[in-house]
Amino acid sequence: MSSTPLRDRKKTAANARHHASITDDASDGRELKHAVHLNRKTITALNPRQAEYLKSMDRADVTFAVGPAGTGKTWLAVSKAISALEKGEVQRLIFVRPAVEAGEKLGFLPGDLVEKVLPYLRPIYDALYEMVGFRETQKLVQKDVIEVLPLAFMRGRTLNEAFIILDEAQNTTVGQMKMFLTRMGFGSRAVVTGDTTQVDLPRGTESGLTHALRLFRRLEEIPIHIFDSTDVVRHPLIAKILDCYEQDEAGKKS
Repeated sequence: MSSTPLRDRKKTAANARHHASITDDASDGRELKHAVHLNRKTITALNPRQAEYLKSMDRADVTFAVGPAGTGKTWLAVSKAISALEKGEVQRLIFVRPAVEAGEKLGFLPGDLVEKVLPYLRPIYDALYEMVGFRETQKLVQKDVIEVLPLAFMRGRTLNEAFIILDEAQNTTVGQMKMFLTRMGFGSRAVVTGDTTQVDLPRGTESGLTHALRLFRRLEEIPIHIFDSTDVVRHPLIAKILDCYEQDEAGKKS
């Protein structure tokens, strides 16, 4: 796979924070393999697992992606969601995260709804701002074409013609995961991302992500993509840091 202009530069702070390669909209006629072409950017898979993940999101109604931070799970899912909206394949985008630190009720946090949920949804907004632009994102949010919500706000809804992403899914309970997966209506697609090593649920509470992976592991209609530290595409030191933590955890269990 040919590298993009961004990857050819020396490693900078901006490059380190990118989860996948980004270029300006291709205008030189080059055909980028395993790429998501957006109006503003082109997002390119940086390794075989990312490429397979992109292909799964094209053909499956529900896709799972599991692995450590920096492997592009959420970043690539957001790019596919934006692409589907720009192509007219869906009518709206729904991004949700469990606000487990706030007990999912968010009642004790100060301020209005936006102020309450923003700390938990900021990573999704950051991706939208970079791929769509700040003003366009705000415009689409105001029109309810894009919704960024805590998971608790999904209850009771049926979402047709939508691209739905559940991020940080390791912090869902089994009941919450079931609730999310059954919100999907006709013409919709869902992507579930998370890291099973970063569960923040109360002790003794089973992660809805772990449960779902076990439940659906033989269901052909739901592809499950597992990433590891070798797939990290942030600063190269991050992969080594993750390996150290994994070895430490393995030592404690043995």
